[in-house]
Amino acid sequence: MHKLLVLGDKDAAYSHANFQRGGRNTASSDHAWAVTRALAAGAVRAGWNRPTFLHVMLDGPYAAGQYARNLQHRRGYDKAAAWLQRAWDGAQDYIRATDPLTTRQDFHAALAAFRSRIECTPWKGIAGKTDLRNLIARMDICSKSGSWDHTVSERDLAERMGCSRTTAHNSNQRLLDAKLLRQLDNGSPTEGARWMLISRLPSTTSHHWSTPKGPEAGGAMGGPAMRHTDTNANLDSRTASRLMHLDAFAHHGLGSSGLAVLAALAERDGQSLTELQASASIARSTAYRQLGKLKHLGLVRHKGELYHLSPTALEGTGAQTQHCPNPVASWTETAERLGTAGTAERRHRHHETQRNHWRHEQVRLAERRRAAQQTPLPHPAVAPPQYVRADGCAIDPATGEVIPGLYAASDGRWVWG
Repeated sequence: MHKLLVLGDKDAAYSHANFQRGGRNTASSDHAWAVTRALAAGAVRAGWNRPTFLHVMLDGPYAAGQYARNLQHRRGYDKAAAWLQRAWDGAQDYIRATDPLTTRQDFHAALAAFRSRIECTPWKGIAGKTDLRNLIARMDICSKSGSWDHTVSERDLAERMGCSRTTAHNSNQRLLDAKLLRQLDNGSPTEGARWMLISRLPSTTSHHWSTPKGPEAGGAMGGPAMRHTDTNANLDSRTASRLMHLDAFAHHGLGSSGLAVLAALAERDGQSLTELQASASIARSTAYRQLGKLKHLGLVRHKGELYHLSPTALEGTGAQTQHCPNPVASWTETAERLGTAGTAERRHRHHETQRNHWRHEQVRLAERRRAAQQTPLPHPAVAPPQYVRADGCAIDPATGEVIPGLYAASDGRWVWG
């Protein structure tokens, strides 16, 4: 909030449409209203009173108050004060209606509600499943840190998600565009970037929100912008968090759709193909293909129309069935059969090589800068002592021969005679 007040909305985090005042407004007025409401909410939480808020916005030199000051210049102080008063009253009502996060227990309760909404959201397409992995990894980090703010680099995030760094970067951009994630800084030479998860939907909002597919193949997450009356999406994110970094769930293995099928069955065992299609948010053909893989690995049993997990399927151990006479004994064996064994190790080695190269370059550049500061190169016109004889003649230090026509002046610089 301090950065927003002093510098304004540099990251365009509040540039979405806003019709809270009724009617249609210009883009600039909508943006200014969203920024002012956010600052008013922060001021209420910080314990400010209304006169202090009005004084800071109208009399201070801060960028976020520019619209209010322009309004005061055009229409007078009373109109500007009334505009800020509406923002202040709305912020107070919002804060009173929202459960404040005052303790660590409050945060974990809010995180559990956020996790529940994420699990009941249909994440469709390859991009949607990747974004789900991203949010699951970040929820685990936030759970340990005890705050929506967290620090993670793209390489560490990619290893947690079980994907490449480029895939993690593209997923971050989609979540930033969907306003589910905000980047607080770019990190430092020794730490990753700081991020903040954003719970956009209040606790009373329906869980039935979608992430619609874009025009490209596989889809692109556009954020929870459309509501559906009955989606039946439901999976166990903790199971997905425990399994998604394994080689068996790499892109050419079971993949994100196979992970979604296992997570959906872990949440509710014994589902039909149609039910799995809805709960895992995948196409019917994808569900059929993934269930076929899991049956031949011994991880899923088929009884009538229902599919069940094997007793130890989540540990990677299959059970012998009529579809699988030779079940897998571990997730490592599963990855070997699918041809994705060693993917995570190769990714980790590649990232470690990049980190070591970066550290080496930083040390080399630091030594180069330090050497340039400590021992500056001599001026080319200054004569080195080993090239000058006692009488001032220039000599070749290797042979001792005199160089005709070249002398050292009294100030130590070369001159031609």
